[in-house]
Amino acid sequence: MKVSLPYGRQPLEVDLPDQAHVLLPERLPALPDPLEAVRQALRQPIGSPPLAEQARPDDTVAIVFSDITRPVPNHILLPAILAELAAAGVAKENIVLVNATGMHRPNTRDELIAMLGREVVEGYRIVQHEATNRSQQALFSRNERGGEIWLNADYLKASVKILTGFVEPHIFAGYSGGGKAVLPGIASAETILSNHSGPMLAHPRAAWCQTEGNPIFQEMRQVALATRPAFIVNVTLNERKETTAVFAGDLVQAHDAGIAFAERAYVRPVPRRYDIAVSTNMGYPADINLYQSIKGMSVAAQGVKEGGAVILAAECAEGMGQPHFAEMVAWRQTPRELLVIVLAAGFAELVQWAVQSQAMAQAKADVYLHSAMGREQTERAHLRYCPDVTKTVAALAEDFRRRNGGREPSILVLPFGQLTVPRVGADV
Repeated sequence: MKVSLPYGRQPLEVDLPDQAHVLLPERLPALPDPLEAVRQALRQPIGSPPLAEQARPDDTVAIVFSDITRPVPNHILLPAILAELAAAGVAKENIVLVNATGMHRPNTRDELIAMLGREVVEGYRIVQHEATNRSQQALFSRNERGGEIWLNADYLKASVKILTGFVEPHIFAGYSGGGKAVLPGIASAETILSNHSGPMLAHPRAAWCQTEGNPIFQEMRQVALATRPAFIVNVTLNERKETTAVFAGDLVQAHDAGIAFAERAYVRPVPRRYDIAVSTNMGYPADINLYQSIKGMSVAAQGVKEGGAVILAAECAEGMGQPHFAEMVAWRQTPRELLVIVLAAGFAELVQWAVQSQAMAQAKADVYLHSAMGREQTERAHLRYCPDVTKTVAALAEDFRRRNGGREPSILVLPFGQLTVPRVGADV
């Protein structure tokens, strides 16, 4: 069968065995008028007064928005929010837009224009959060483990704080959106590292689509709530990156409503785990580098058998994506050895979550990568090089038949990566 896989900016067409199970998210229609839907959500929010009633002319306002690695429709959300603030009498000079880069690189001016629109970029002050720049941050509090929580100072100084984002399954935080705009979005590197530490990620509830009892999700929400955001605006997207719903208002109530909606769309039942799983990281911008694309291999590992194989198609146009991530994967000869050091008592390194998440997937299955990265760079990252998805699947299937008396392997295909979280026996 022919299957189209999101890959960079152009789909990748592959030919897979007819018995493959192609798992898709629930088909959600795009909102006919996303801008109007956002406006209505701002005026009829969940659990809070309308946005225009929460700002006065003498207020200072900080709006946190997602960076280029997230397909959030910022070009719709921000103009709608800014229009409500203008109606409330808030002057442009009293508004700061904070780019929630987390540990990612700053965005270029052209990227910001593409994300927000030229009028917004040229009309408002934009702060690109830098997790390693302490001069940009302020000490906020401490977490339950005694670690300091440093957050973006411009955000903390604002009298009205607004968080934006989108809700989708997350590799270890359960779901994105909500408090994630604050932690890790605008937190210091040390604060992010504490939340993304080896023991936190190793917690059994720190997993896809798990929020109850998930220490990572809970801390993200607790920290965000403690900063007293006035309002959040979150959306859900379909596999075409079209807006399907808007959730605005109180952080907890609006985010929980978004999670409930996402759960019905993205958690998909499967009858069993499979011998081979093919996945993506949903194309650009999510598969811009390997650091981001680990999510695609991790979600595939949810649906594959122990000792199976995962093939990830992710363009990784910017290569590994994080210099320290590239350094860390070279510290040991195998993923299992890397997992041992990451889980060792007292171990703490920036971006270690990526190394740990990749190693956890590889502890379960062989992982092949089809990307713009060459063989040498792919294998340096401890991944098997896949120059052609169709041929790799065919070779794996032939090897499986040879080892299993001619029996055909079961094959799972996740064209839209983390928008389809396989759950064995799920009743959804």
